Amino acid sequence: MIDRRAFFHHLRARLHPNGLRQSQVDGYGAIVDAWEARQGDCDLRWLAYMLATAFHESAATMQPVRETLAGTDAEAMVRLERAFAAGRLKGVARPYWRPDAEGRSWLGRGLVQITHRENYERMAEVTGVDLVRHPERAMEMDVAVVILIEGMRRGSFTGRRLDEFFSQTGADWLNARRIVNGLDRAGLIAGYGKTFLGALLKA
Repeated sequence: MIDRRAFFHHLRARLHPNGLRQSQVDGYGAIVDAWEARQGDCDLRWLAYMLATAFHESAATMQPVRETLAGTDAEAMVRLERAFAAGRLKGVARPYWRPDAEGRSWLGRGLVQITHRENYERMAEVTGVDLVRHPERAMEMDVAVVILIEGMRRGSFTGRRLDEFFSQTGADWLNARRIVNGLDRAGLIAGYGKTFLGALLKA
């Protein structure tokens, strides 16, 4: 079991010098609780890298967020359209956020930003929640946590899994980013991961 007091004390000193909001504490708690319930005997480096991923992808809020950090789906779609029109979304060939024939948008949501219908379909299988009919449920904390943990453990995002990068033979903090999104901000997230590992070991 992870000593939450020691864990948060270390995080305040390293990542949250201005203190932690209750929503951040709740988010960290939800991830750690789910980890302990699902696979608490696994490598702590796995949990550290999951926390680092959520920290980065949620803009340090540790809460499920929409792409662009918009408050509503409609606002997120407007922001994405503007970015697309301005040429700022270089890797996007298909505007996945535009509502489909049934009015559903496949914009990024969660602690890990899942996008595109096929990824929602995949995560529906992982979570047991109908994310195809109700993609907005990826914003629910209990659903978002399962997507984070099981998606990274099973390789559901890109086909790459945690055990490929963290094993008895070593740790590849940089390339672990390939589990979610190529090498985008890989060095930054690797640094977060090592900080979280330090906090977990203290705890």
